[in-house]
Amino acid sequence: MKMKNITKIIVVLTVFGLYSCDSNTYEDIEEDSITDDDIPVVITYDAHVKQIVDANCVTCHSAGATASFLPLTNYMEVKDAVENTDLLDRIQRQNGQPGLMPQTGRMPMNNIDAILEWNMDGLLEN
Repeated sequence: MKMKNITKIIVVLTVFGLYSCDSNTYEDIEEDSITDDDIPVVITYDAHVKQIVDANCVTCHSAGATASFLPLTNYMEVKDAVENTDLLDRIQRQNGQPGLMPQTGRMPMNNIDAILEWNMDGLLEN
């Protein structure tokens, strides 16, 4: 009786193993050609970052505002802040951490990611 059960188990496992195998042709596994949709977008100041900075930073970081000592109103000022201050660190801090920018609360992650990607892409203007 035990031998019969073992044989059944072996048959079931063999059948399961054969059905779970996958067969592909070279055409199936060949990569599709790259389309324009596959090419990553390069983040630029004019197209992406300016609107984020204008919406989240300029209220304080402009002439006559509380943080006018570090204006962020144009490409050169924002680029300089990324290269020469701790701007990237401060926008990544969590709510409640000292030095978080903007002080009103952390920006959405997609905005932070865009600024970080802009830095990695070479801080392009347009």
